Amino acid sequence: MTAAQSAFFVLVTLAVALGASIASVAYFRRVALPRPAVGVFNGNDIVIMMGFVVVLPFLYLSLPGWLLPPLLGLTLAGGLAVGYGPAVRRGPVRWSLIAGLLVADWLTARGAEDDPTHATPYWLVNSAVIMLMAVGAANLNAQGGLKLRHVSRFALALAVYDLFFATVVPLTQKLFDAVQGYAFAPSAGLRVGEFGAVVGMGDLLVYALFTTVAYKAYGRAGLTWALGLVAVFGALVPTLAPVTVEALTGHLPQIVPAQIFFGPAAFCGYLVLRRRGPERRMADVRPPARFVTVHGQQGPLSPATADEPWERSPRERSQVGS
Repeated sequence: MTAAQSAFFVLVTLAVALGASIASVAYFRRVALPRPAVGVFNGNDIVIMMGFVVVLPFLYLSLPGWLLPPLLGLTLAGGLAVGYGPAVRRGPVRWSLIAGLLVADWLTARGAEDDPTHATPYWLVNSAVIMLMAVGAANLNAQGGLKLRHVSRFALALAVYDLFFATVVPLTQKLFDAVQGYAFAPSAGLRVGEFGAVVGMGDLLVYALFTTVAYKAYGRAGLTWALGLVAVFGALVPTLAPVTVEALTGHLPQIVPAQIFFGPAAFCGYLVLRRRGPERRMADVRPPARFVTVHGQQGPLSPATADEPWERSPRERSQVGS
């Protein structure tokens, strides 16, 4: 890998990882999703999610190649429809936008298959679809009640999972090879000639979910910590690790799972943040409208006055309340 290829790899990975995380927080701040019908998400849901993570790769690898794109397309369509229902309330408009994105993904994938030199449009469209999916899924879980302790443990479990299936059983590389080149590949990135960088949708989901829940739980302090961890241990370290290994051993690893670095870092980040006090709940982040008496008159709080307490840490809010 040349210096130019390494720089491209690092910069694109950094942009995609931070882009999905920041977009997820922005969506969290502006769009309120309805409460899930199953109730508040908790640690049991993390166990279920981990079960899907374990089973889905084997399912994908067992399917014939012609069946993968339709299955991935239906999965993306359903996820986008649920995640962005409150943002685009009119059903026909929402489904038209989703259909337009997926058709563009399929057409550009066909174009890249016919001429690999025209792969850039496909990666731009597919990356947009996958990042939108990660943002929507992260917000469904964050606004559904998942706490930072749940997400950090999930990231740590993924680190163990990825380490095992990348070193002991080479499942990760097989799955990566199986889905590349198809429409709706579950990865985001960019390929321009001999330059390329790809981030898996699972990694993007973990980055966006951890950042969003950290912001929900601890406000700006949580957001700062989370973005720093995503940048360093989700993008910089995983992309520089192969180059470092190649320089030391002369062998370039085929794949280095990012979660083996990010999972432990995310868990340590949670341990640091929890010292600030208990995590905020959704009711704390989006409190009901309140009224105060100003010179003997009742009136609604201004947005600045209403939002100010919820930007403080949980410990600071308890001190204010006392």
